[in-house]
Amino acid sequence: MKTARLTAAMAGVVALTVSACGGSAQSGTDRTANQKLVDGKTFTYAIPTDPGTLDPAITVLSVARNIDGFLYDSLINLDSKGQPEAALAEKWEADTTTASFTLRKGVTCADGSPLTANDVAANINFIGDPANKSPLAGVTVKSGTKAVAGEGTVKITSGAPDAFLLRNIAGLPIVCAKGMADRKTLAKGENGTGMFAVSEIVPNDHYTLTRRKDYTWGPGQFDPKQQGLPDKIVVRVVPNMTTMSNLLLSGEVNAGSVIGQDQQRLKAQRLYHSDIVSPFGELFFNQAPGRFGADQAMRRALIQALDLPQVAKVLTRDGSAPVKGMVTIEPRPCDGDSVTGKIPGFDVAAAKAALDQAGWKPGPDGIRVKDGKRLSLIAIYGTQAGPTMAPGAELMQQGWKSIGVDVQLKGVDSPGLSQALFATGEWDISMAPLGLTLPSQLVPFMSGGQPPEGTNFAHIKNPQYDTLVAKASTQAGQAGCADWMAAESALFEKQDVVQFANTVVPTYGSNAKFEIVNGYLKPTTIRMYS
Repeated sequence: MKTARLTAAMAGVVALTVSACGGSAQSGTDRTANQKLVDGKTFTYAIPTDPGTLDPAITVLSVARNIDGFLYDSLINLDSKGQPEAALAEKWEADTTTASFTLRKGVTCADGSPLTANDVAANINFIGDPANKSPLAGVTVKSGTKAVAGEGTVKITSGAPDAFLLRNIAGLPIVCAKGMADRKTLAKGENGTGMFAVSEIVPNDHYTLTRRKDYTWGPGQFDPKQQGLPDKIVVRVVPNMTTMSNLLLSGEVNAGSVIGQDQQRLKAQRLYHSDIVSPFGELFFNQAPGRFGADQAMRRALIQALDLPQVAKVLTRDGSAPVKGMVTIEPRPCDGDSVTGKIPGFDVAAAKAALDQAGWKPGPDGIRVKDGKRLSLIAIYGTQAGPTMAPGAELMQQGWKSIGVDVQLKGVDSPGLSQALFATGEWDISMAPLGLTLPSQLVPFMSGGQPPEGTNFAHIKNPQYDTLVAKASTQAGQAGCADWMAAESALFEKQDVVQFANTVVPTYGSNAKFEIVNGYLKPTTIRMYS
């Protein structure tokens, strides 16, 4: 999602995966140690679900934003340590309210036309204009942000203080003028500034991208003539993790993120992998008027009905990484712990008592009833999150049934998650986590306007969170970390969100190596082997 992304688990909506720096490669020796770099190859990349629209100002799905990274460059890149490096811009400076960028010379669009400062400014102004209803508004670009083009320069005035203004603005995928004029072309990944251009799309099957021979402005000191760069990228939709693992082992697929027991087979064969920590156990409750989750006591009861450590074991197959806050991808800008001690413990008796007090009485079949209405809720989860998500959801379903709540599970793909959360609103419990690289990226999802006017999909209203966020936003970078962490704690204390499990997600490589940076595969780092 952005630097916010819906993760692989959410897909995360914001992929709910917005994203951060860093992915760490494995230690030790992998297969490529005995292989040679080769040119002119096709890099086949498996993804678990179709990305839907590729318009980078419209989508917050991590799977789509991952592909966008091949097609649309940003003003600056982050290296594997989280440090900024040149991309479309060669110079930059920023504080919490203003930023300026000097563009590299010679940058062109996929059709050969030059990228101008006016084009870059138009990208930022589109997202900053509330009338366009970009889901990135408030996430990476504050509403009301204005960009003005000069001679090879762009100056930005943020619509509100932004502690991470440089990271947010500089990480936006930039599209070309023809794309701004016709956004239907962007939905198909056209009119880009990136290393690759779309040559074929077969929805729900594959996307073929071709390397641009005129691409010379890669991150840092990128050398377009270095050995091992692929000529083509084929992005294949492979929903089944076992199938994806088989394709990696056979060499038919060169990269794919695998969750679950199939990891053991891949590790045994010494496949290269680059890892990130991703949120995997995360619950949101629909707090829209008239919904069960609008009552904090009811949200608390739903949580108390669950043995969350046991659910975490099922979801992660005993591989849960520590949970310290909503931002999971290293290096985290704030190192504190906003979670510990803030989430209610497993207490079935207390959960039942709360439902009794609220007037929900057990019916003949054990499901509670109030004013003739059965206590029946809808819980959604992402089918693309791997084979452990369904049994994890079923374990939670059993916990809720034990206190008299009938929860219907609904597995949906990434576009389906986005539709439910941001369009129809037909859900009560969401198991789709938000993947974040900056604490500021959480704000529009936890406050402000609800869909379709905003991205506050759970209809959360937490005054303490809003107050702390306003304070943190005026402090640049890490200076505001204490307030950012306290703001997250305010959400956990009100049961606006429950985060209870993280997992290490490896992206495996077969006859290829690469880096995962900001939560996404970085195209310029791909090297092919034979």
